[in-house]
Amino acid sequence: MAVKIRLARRGRKKAAMFDIVIADSRAPRDGRFIEKIGTYNPQTNPATINFDGEKAFDWIMKGAQPTDTVRAMLSYRGVLYRKHLQLGVIKGAISQETADERYTAWKEDKDAKIEGKRTSLGTAKEDARQQRLAAETKVKDARSEAQRAKQAAIDAANAPAPVAEEATSEAEGETTEAAASTEETTEAAAE
Repeated sequence: MAVKIRLARRGRKKAAMFDIVIADSRAPRDGRFIEKIGTYNPQTNPATINFDGEKAFDWIMKGAQPTDTVRAMLSYRGVLYRKHLQLGVIKGAISQETADERYTAWKEDKDAKIEGKRTSLGTAKEDARQQRLAAETKVKDARSEAQRAKQAAIDAANAPAPVAEEATSEAEGETTEAAASTEETTEAAAE
């Protein structure tokens, strides 16, 4: 029986999630499987890969063949590197302690890279949001300033007419006062 480590599709239409399963190569994609070892969600960024590394390592060492996608995941999580180191131990090229140290160092470095990518994506997303907010605020301020200028122009167009009438009525009032004072002075002079 040829055993494969492969993906079995789950999830709804256009929102796929996958189970990482150990199955007979003759079984249908979403059909019978021997064991489920994890899940894979490509909808997130970076993709979420959760699986039991010990079980995957055991099956790889027993001869299970991963599909191309699962091989990439196992490589990404270090299972294939661990297999490589374990084969070196079996052949006597390195000791088990050396293999464990190398694997631990690689795993810590890889986890740091993954977390760095996750935080950089988060900060990039937040920066993009802040830039969009600033651009939106700038457009909003420009619109409100244009609206204020338009309202000021309307107010200015309406305001000079009453001001001009007041100025003419004040001028008429001053001329009548001047005329009345001249009449008073002429009357006083005539007496």
